[in-house]
Amino acid sequence: KAASDVYSPVSGEVCAGNDAIAAEPAKVNADPEGDGWFFKLKGVSRDEFGKLMTRAQYDEFVKGL
Repeated sequence: KAASDVYSPVSGEVCAGNDAIAAEPAKVNADPEGDGWFFKLKGVSRDEFGKLMTRAQYDEFVKGL
């Protein structure tokens, strides 16, 4: 098994971690927007959300990889 750092595009306090991915890490790749989430944050600034890509911008970005 390999481990990697996880980076968040916004700052905040981790208030929950997904124990299910420790037992079944493949969930991260199979369902990243569902059961494969890493952590939940609280105290995130609305200004930071405004700097994130929209879904359409992200999809376009991924096409170029």
